[in-house]
Amino acid sequence: MTRVELETFVEGTTHYFLTAANQAASVGSPYLVNEGIPGILEYTGIITVAGKRKGIVYFTASRPMLTVLLMRLGETEMTHENMCDLVGEVANQISGNARRDFGNQFMISVPRVIAGTPNGAVTPANTRSFVIPINWRSHSASLVVCLD
Repeated sequence: MTRVELETFVEGTTHYFLTAANQAASVGSPYLVNEGIPGILEYTGIITVAGKRKGIVYFTASRPMLTVLLMRLGETEMTHENMCDLVGEVANQISGNARRDFGNQFMISVPRVIAGTPNGAVTPANTRSFVIPINWRSHSASLVVCLD
């Protein structure tokens, strides 16, 4: 991935929080995971990417962060189902924004959601993973981009 391509995901992330939550998120410097696998928090929305680029993009966040985000969106029920819907929607929106920049050869799936720790690696083998740290209010989350 090039710096410009990563910037597409950074901009998509900041755009999501600014428009959906009416409050900007700060995004740290993306970094490459050299050893092991990228971290997973309590809820993770995974988008599979096909076409010219292949791999996954996932957004992972804690329940407290998603609770506050749901409240900012006007939701009153902080159910497990709403947490799953939200984390999938965030991943979908950010990936959808990237699709506009990458073009119609960047095909994205519907979100798949994992609650808790997955059974095995989420990222494809032999593909580098970049982590984009996200801070919103007092909460931390990550967007992981793993594309060939």
